[in-house]
Order: sequence, then structure tokens, then C-alpha cells
Amino acid sequence: MKSDRILSLYTWAFLAFMFAPLLLMIVASFNNISPPSVTDWHGFTTKWYSFFWMDQSQIAADPVLRTLDRGRFIGCFGNSLVVAAAVVPLSLLLGLAGAIMLTRWSSKANGILWWVLLSPILAPGVVLGLSALVFWARLGVGAGLFTIVMAQVTFIAGYPMLVLMARLQRQPIELEEAARDLGASPLRSFLRITLPFLAPALFSAAVVAFLASMENYNTTMFAKGGSCTFATEIGAMARNPNGHPPVINAVGTAIILITVAAALAHALMKRREEKRK
Repeated sequence: MKSDRILSLYTWAFLAFMFAPLLLMIVASFNNISPPSVTDWHGFTTKWYSFFWMDQSQIAADPVLRTLDRGRFIGCFGNSLVVAAAVVPLSLLLGLAGAIMLTRWSSKANGILWWVLLSPILAPGVVLGLSALVFWARLGVGAGLFTIVMAQVTFIAGYPMLVLMARLQRQPIELEEAARDLGASPLRSFLRITLPFLAPALFSAAVVAFLASMENYNTTMFAKGGSCTFATEIGAMARNPNGHPPVINAVGTAIILITVAAALAHALMKRREEKRK
């Protein structure tokens, strides 16, 4: 067997391993049975999707949906948005500070500082969540959304730092030096030269930080106390001893469709920009 055929088989096997579960999840989200199944078909339905806006009387009439707390699920999703709204700007500020320090400050300690700033990404989420919980408890702060934000920022800030470092390393330092020679203050040269150059990277870093905050489970689980988020509530529903409700499949399918739509929109925008150039 030729090497290119082996590579093709490996590639197709890898794609099947990655995407087959997602396809099965999507198919099961339209099956009128709980727990979700693709082999035991009970008819096509969209009620697992319409659960979030159907009348309460319809929910009460369904033996599966009436066991779910729609208000709590929506509230937990709102908590995730609140947490992300705090995590994203904090992560961008800390990541930007770390990126500027590592790219503009020449020192023998840069190697050590690099590993110190990146170590939270490598640390287990359980450790970060517990450490945040213990630290803030010692200061008299109870576990909740605040501790979730603090726990998530400790490692999510590393993602914007890496994105912004890659952008800053491509910026000619001579532009900042020329602005300083012409009398611009460090702040003015940063706002007029560096910040506009970083704008695309800042947007990308914000998207990465938002997604990392929304999907985080391990760290959030140990720092949430009595609060809940989108990820922890889905995790709680998935631990149902009788099998998770297909509503989770519907939510997962919606996330996949939104992700694919965003990727296609970005590809179309890039193609239009290239045609204009």
C-alpha cells in the first residue's frame, strides 16, 4: 500500500472520529425519544428546540420537558454572559500588558517571565478553581459569579497574550521610536500607532476569550458556589441517571450551526476583501 493511500485513510478515519459524534448528536436532536437515540427512532420532532419558547401548558403536557427548569437554564445562560462580559475586557487588558512586556522589554528574565505568565494555561482547571475559591474565601468573599470571573481570568488572559504577542512581533518598532523622537508621549504613540495596529488581533483575542469563558467547566465548577453557568448547568443535566434530555442535543446543534455560519461569514468577508484589493 502506498504511503499517500495510508495518509488518506488516516485522514478520513480522523475526520470520522471527530465529526461522526457531532452528526449523531444532530440526528438525535430530532428524534422524539429521551434519552436521545439514533437507532430507536420514534418520529421526527422539533420540540427539543421549541422548548425554550413554547407555552408553559405544552411543557407541562410533555413527560420529559416538564421535568426541566427552563427558567433556571435561561438564567444560567445569562450568568455566563455576565461572567464573559467581565472576563473578556480583563483578559484583554492583562494579555495586552503581558504581550507588551514580553515583546518590548529585553531582559534575561524574559524566559522565566514567559513561563510564569503561561503557567495558568497549563495548570489543571480544578487547581485554578479551588485556589480561587480558597483565596477569596480567606478575604471574606463568598463563592459566586465574582470568584468565577477571577478564576477564569487567571488562565484565559494567556490566550489574548499569545494572540497579541504574535501581532506585536510583526510591528516595526521603528514606528514607535520615530513617534517618540517627534515628541509624542509613550501613551500617545501607543494610542495612535500600536493600538490601531493591534485592532484585528484584539478582536480575535476577544472572540477567543469569550468562547473560552462560555465553555469553561472545570474551573467554573469549583469556583461557582451556589451559582450556575451555561456549561455547569448542561453538565448537571448530562449527569441525569436516567440519561440526559435531548434538549442538550438541540443546544449543541444550535452552537454548531452558529459556529459554522460565523466561519462561512468570515470566509466570505475575507474573499470580498481580497477581490477589492
